[in-house]
Amino acid sequence: MSSSQPVVDPGPESSPDHRYLLDNARVQAGERFTWLAELFDGVTRGHFDRLGVQAGWRCWEVGAGGPSIPEALAAAVGPTGHVLATDINPAWLDPHGGYEVLRHDVVADPPPQPGMFDLVHARLVLVHVPDRARALATMVAALRPGGWLLVEDADTELQPLACLDEVGPAQRRANRLRRAVRELMTRRGADLRYGRTLPWTLRAAGLVDVGASGCFPVGGVACDRLETSTVRLVRAELLAAGLTDDVEIDAHLAAVDAGQLDLTLAPLISAWGRRPS
Repeated sequence: MSSSQPVVDPGPESSPDHRYLLDNARVQAGERFTWLAELFDGVTRGHFDRLGVQAGWRCWEVGAGGPSIPEALAAAVGPTGHVLATDINPAWLDPHGGYEVLRHDVVADPPPQPGMFDLVHARLVLVHVPDRARALATMVAALRPGGWLLVEDADTELQPLACLDEVGPAQRRANRLRRAVRELMTRRGADLRYGRTLPWTLRAAGLVDVGASGCFPVGGVACDRLETSTVRLVRAELLAAGLTDDVEIDAHLAAVDAGQLDLTLAPLISAWGRRPS
């Protein structure tokens, strides 16, 4: 966003717009799933191992998006287990991938199998859901006694920059655009501080043995490709909101493609807790 571009104030009369900003129906969404998997699947699978996911477990992957985590869970639980992968738009999931696919809204719909799951997992889902408390209650209700809930979400305000070191105009431009995307997310009902609340949120939901950890990558091809697909995905919304212009977006994408930036992401906070036996 150039310095002459004002941030548009939606005004007190505007009603909140809670449409999901990162629309699964767009081709860039599939690209995002690929690069998010490259960046974070190892972290998530490590938590599965730590929580003891094994053959015979019943697992619910909430807001699955792409197929990588449902496939990993299906491999871990084997033919004696069961994996349910749900999303409000399950178009990127494979109905023949060894797991069950179901269209499901974690806020509006009841838990698909109350009290039946050994593990319920959601990654980068609740941060975008305005009624996060209701969604979390639905996931807790799906756990069997002794079952684990694992929630992984970003805390964009904890580390808001695209480039940690603003060494030049390209890095400053990248950070301006990241602020613009954060503004769009806020207008769509996202809670950019949600990640840090996860440990006490899980305790407040009645879970025990709560723990948490965090990580964020810095630099590399996956960060670059995720940035490109994200900016292209929200480009029209950025322009419509007056948060940037075509010149700045094109210059930023060119800098990313040229490998000029060491891009990073908001920290991913992973928190887990167990429903009491």
